[in-house]
Amino acid sequence: MKKYLVISCLLLISAFGYAQTGHIMQGVGATNMSMGGAATAQPIDINGALLWNPATISSFNGRIISVNAGAFFSSPELSSALPAGMMGPGSPAVSGTTLDDRGTSVMPALAMIFAKPNSKHTFGVSAFGISGFGVTFPEEANNPLSDSFDPSKPSNPINYPQQAGGFGRLQSDYMLLQVGLTYSYKLSDKFSIGIQPTFNYSALELIPNPLSSPSMTLGYPTSDKASAVGYGAQAGIFYDSETGIKLGAAYKSQQYFNNFDFKNTYLDGSAAPGNTFTMNYPAIASIGTGYSKGVVDVALDYRYVLYENTDGFEAKGWTPTGSVQGFGWKNMSIVSVGLQYKGISKLPLRVGYTYSTNPIDSELAFFSTPATAVIKNAFQIGAGYQINDRFTVNGVYHYGTSSGSTTGQLLNPMAVTGSNPYGALPGTSVSYSMTTSMVMFGLNYTFSKKE
Repeated sequence: MKKYLVISCLLLISAFGYAQTGHIMQGVGATNMSMGGAATAQPIDINGALLWNPATISSFNGRIISVNAGAFFSSPELSSALPAGMMGPGSPAVSGTTLDDRGTSVMPALAMIFAKPNSKHTFGVSAFGISGFGVTFPEEANNPLSDSFDPSKPSNPINYPQQAGGFGRLQSDYMLLQVGLTYSYKLSDKFSIGIQPTFNYSALELIPNPLSSPSMTLGYPTSDKASAVGYGAQAGIFYDSETGIKLGAAYKSQQYFNNFDFKNTYLDGSAAPGNTFTMNYPAIASIGTGYSKGVVDVALDYRYVLYENTDGFEAKGWTPTGSVQGFGWKNMSIVSVGLQYKGISKLPLRVGYTYSTNPIDSELAFFSTPATAVIKNAFQIGAGYQINDRFTVNGVYHYGTSSGSTTGQLLNPMAVTGSNPYGALPGTSVSYSMTTSMVMFGLNYTFSKKE
């Protein structure tokens, strides 16, 4: 029975993990999310421990399984504008905004740890959707090819049909499922180390596919959903002073993938040349501190995400044939803080906050329109309830905002010159912003405890 439960949960994650928005997930599971994702030195639950610092799983007793699922909703907005005269002599300026119509997505997570009584060895296994983005921006109905085109009304040029110089319907789906096998060893009562080999599966679909070279007459093609597998590792250290102060550090290596192998089709249904693209997951360095005293647990983490050395994000600009080389993202910083209050019997209360810098330069904003998930400020509130000695249920509500727009200019590979390397079109603009909300619940079951 346990075997089939694990297999079913893994299939659920692989089926729905793509639905997450935001390339780096700030946390995983209801408890870790409610703490703002902070867990490098404060192992409140097994999900955060397995995601952020494998050494910290030595803090847990016996065998524990955790199953989480949440309903996630994002509301990206994509805007663009053309100056007067851009569409021909005497043409007026046009601008507009397109709303995403993707809808609600499912976010599951599965984790388990186990250790023998009085053992210094603790083992864990996890299956998390750790990364994803996705948008669905419909084609602009009020466009120059429509009989009722009225440039005096809102009109979003970036979503014009490709024949009119836009992308048309802009859609993306990306997911990354990571399975981790974790081992932690207690060097002493206060100090633990941990390692975690990781195995990954990712899938990506783009409509249209700007990673493929366009046809002069048929434009950019549409891709199928391509997949790739990858591998990596994570290692961490954890120190618990047993006086309340805790310290931790972890490093997750870059996750190396084989190529996405896209099969492409032009909008008229004819076959287009295929293309390949490599998109790895960036290395992440984390340090953290925690403090536990009486009925209060505090957690603070800092993470540094190394996009600039990662295939798929390091390269930028156009190829000589008009395809996109990569996102061109900068390294980014993430600060997470969480507070848990245990003063109410069997009902811990939690609040969390996460701050992230924007990895997207304004001059390259155009290239990231399929991945608009830039959340600067995220706020969480959650709680748990201990049903009995074996069952605990947890819940969280999340709200995130980009706190403004990422803004740049529209780019065109035909406009590239020595002084204009990205083909920026003068007087144009493109921008995107978003908010996110989520409700998640998790159930923990303790099979047995250490003596």
